[in-house]
Amino acid sequence: MAPDSGVGADSRAGARLRLAALLAPPLLWLGLAYLGSLAVLLLSAFWTTDSFTSDVVHVWNTDNFRTILTDSVYRTITLRTLGVAVAVTFIDALLALPMAFFMARVASGRWRRALLVAVLTPLWAGYLVKAYAWRVMLGEHGLVNAVLAPLGLTGPGYGLPAVVLVLAYLWLPYMILPVFAALERLPTHHLEASADLGAGAWRTLRLIVLPAVRPALFAGSVFTFSLSLGDYLTVQIVGGRTQLLGNVIASQVTLDLPLAAALSAVPVVLIVCYLAAVRRAGALDSL
Repeated sequence: MAPDSGVGADSRAGARLRLAALLAPPLLWLGLAYLGSLAVLLLSAFWTTDSFTSDVVHVWNTDNFRTILTDSVYRTITLRTLGVAVAVTFIDALLALPMAFFMARVASGRWRRALLVAVLTPLWAGYLVKAYAWRVMLGEHGLVNAVLAPLGLTGPGYGLPAVVLVLAYLWLPYMILPVFAALERLPTHHLEASADLGAGAWRTLRLIVLPAVRPALFAGSVFTFSLSLGDYLTVQIVGGRTQLLGNVIASQVTLDLPLAAALSAVPVVLIVCYLAAVRRAGALDSL
């Protein structure tokens, strides 16, 4: 038995070595390109800028973070950005749940595949194409106003509501897909047992469906929240004069790089806090 045990140990050691060799390149790239760039970003946030030449001065200080914490403008922009991310996530969750339920539990096999393709198709189009398409539709003479005009209504135009609307459209597939996958895995006999016991549709939704898809909703929210928090192009295209963290950071990169780096740390901290909060709900296990 001893020789066989030695062969088994050698085999396991060889498997671990091959796995380490396979994972080493992507982990090295992650460490250098991603974590390394974050470290450099955080480091540069402690530098300052020469007010006369606009050159970066490598002098250690915390003035940039003090400015962000004490300046009411930056606090307002941060809260506005956080509110947009929360609103987009909430809207996408409300839209994704019935759509995913219909796709997973109601539609037949052929329709289910067609609806899944319809959800995935927008992801194949370019980001800018979709954003500028919405800019055209939200314009004064766009499709939205043309549809609402007979009802005596007008569209939101360009501004904060338009930003929330467009971001909710852009990130909706990222919420639908995990919820659809969770509903597909939901055993049919759970729904049947709930109906046999006399539970109505709303009670079944509350007691059976929502607990089953809650981790998937949180998993989808990781995408919708983080992508909305860091977006800066949509607000430039349809936001009018609205300022969010993303476009403020983009405007400061050429003017005050250390301040832009300090501002960039704000969404990173918010996302880390959000990930820590949803981790306890099992959301990260559904990604």
